[in-house]
Amino acid sequence: MGWRWCRGLALLLLVLVPQVRGGKDAELYCGVCRALVDEIDWAVKKVDPKKTIQVGSFRISADGSQKPNEIPYARSETHLLELLETVCSNMDDYALYVDPETQKKTYMRFAPRDSEKLGSVDFNNFKFDPENSKSLKFVCESIVEEYEEEIISLFVHEADHVVDKLCSEKSEMCDSSRQTLHSDL
Repeated sequence: MGWRWCRGLALLLLVLVPQVRGGKDAELYCGVCRALVDEIDWAVKKVDPKKTIQVGSFRISADGSQKPNEIPYARSETHLLELLETVCSNMDDYALYVDPETQKKTYMRFAPRDSEKLGSVDFNNFKFDPENSKSLKFVCESIVEEYEEEIISLFVHEADHVVDKLCSEKSEMCDSSRQTLHSDL
């Protein structure tokens, strides 16, 4: 029994050690991070730019009147916090996509948003797996939990290249030399 037990344990360790040592699935985390930024960016852009929200205290002007401090709602902390509560449910609209020519794997949105029309999408190149969908949502929630402050800060203060700043620089989930989703974000 001793030899079989050791052999079984060694086999189990061979299977588990690469997962523990390797940590996070880089392709999955990078793809979800980029999808998360894409979803937030889309939600921010669809808000009426004229919509504002009052923040902080009222300012008292020289004549003694009070004027509220207003900022655009779309990139306000209030709006971004609301988005972060629900954005991961959008991961159900993403799946693993394998480019038929290069065999490169990416996570792409397969479902159109509200009034958006999705171009000619070849669904044969998507790998639909309910377990993968759960993984995308779980990873998204993990990213939001761990990087909530950075996500909000980037969207409040940065309008350009948020995906690179969050997914490559801040979290280091993506190798900046290879882009996994929507290189134009």
